[in-house]
Amino acid sequence: MAVQLNGLRQRVDPHWERGLSYLKIGIRWLKGVLHKGRDLFAPIPLFSQNIQPCFASKKKRREYYDAIWFTRISEVKCSNI
Repeated sequence: MAVQLNGLRQRVDPHWERGLSYLKIGIRWLKGVLHKGRDLFAPIPLFSQNIQPCFASKKKRREYYDAIWFTRISEVKCSNI
């Protein structure tokens, strides 16, 4: 997550649209720390939602953005006319 927040994701995942997991991005960054002298960041907890969605294909991207999202309404307040 720290790699993503520092804007360095493309250094370890140049084709970021293919959707590497944060685990794989982190492992690649750690390899760079050992072999390329990159900075080691402090750990950051994961967010509940992905801050930048990644898609394995153009089809999956289209499906994600074309999807209809539903939410549950727990209470509806009506005004008296």
